[in-house]
Amino acid sequence: MVRTIAIVAMPGVQLLDVSGPLDVFAEANVQAGMAAYRLLVVASEPGNIVSSSGVRLVPDRVIGQDADERIDTLLVAGCPNATEIVVDPALLAWVRRSAPKAKRFGSVCSGAFVLAAAGLLDGARVTTHWAVARALADRYPQVEVDDDAIHVRDGRLRTAAGVTAGLDLALALVEEDLGRAIAMQVASQLVMFFKRPGGQLQFSRKGEAAPTGRSALQEIQRWVAANPALDHSVASLAKRMDLSPRHFARLFRSEVGMTPAAWVEAARVEAARRLLEDGHGTPKQVAARCGFADADVLRRAFARRVGVTPAEYRRRHGAVAA
Repeated sequence: MVRTIAIVAMPGVQLLDVSGPLDVFAEANVQAGMAAYRLLVVASEPGNIVSSSGVRLVPDRVIGQDADERIDTLLVAGCPNATEIVVDPALLAWVRRSAPKAKRFGSVCSGAFVLAAAGLLDGARVTTHWAVARALADRYPQVEVDDDAIHVRDGRLRTAAGVTAGLDLALALVEEDLGRAIAMQVASQLVMFFKRPGGQLQFSRKGEAAPTGRSALQEIQRWVAANPALDHSVASLAKRMDLSPRHFARLFRSEVGMTPAAWVEAARVEAARRLLEDGHGTPKQVAARCGFADADVLRRAFARRVGVTPAEYRRRHGAVAA
């Protein structure tokens, strides 16, 4: 049976959100020795699709101009500026009409915003690029957003995290359709993980946001980031602002959006990440340099915020490993 894969690409689409999954399905055809997949790029308007990199795609179908056809898997590709895009009502109507008819449907990266705007993610668990996960959750509170998952399966719905995660999702779909052996052959040929280790939080830079709040609080945040190994208890930080610990904690949470302890832990984890990436020291040495009581405390905080242990992170992202 030939399965039709249709990927919706809007103007400004991230090219890899389209080409990555298509290459996985195309390689599956090669490894299976048959035309297991028929691949289509669907445009929201006539003419070539100009991607975010400037490369142009020639669509196979244009909504509203071509007769509706049977689609087995419908995916919506993302755009780098997805949170700012006003989606064409005609595209939303087409997606809203076509997705329920497909065997399965989903999104790559920020394409989840289109599905959410079409009302197709209500009550579902999904993922998207870590950088826009909070925006998706805030804009559509009825959607459960997992900001660490590489890809998520929820019934007929499939969603992938940022950019290259579309390849992981496509490979998972190949495994569903053609079996593990074919999927492993595809992964081998494309030199990619069959199952990528860890989640996407290991790539996230959310903790590196600029200091926020009034100038005195920003100065405190800069001080903590520059000196992670020092004592940064509430009492110590409050003393630097000449405030009572209770008033300081209340002010910090109100203006920064989290408790001082949580902010300090996040800053220390970011400092640890930089040291691990540079290959400077073992987890035990990094823990001491970043203000953690011991390597075990670092490991728990690091795994909670980054999704992998310090040792795993150093092995995958460190300069020594590279």
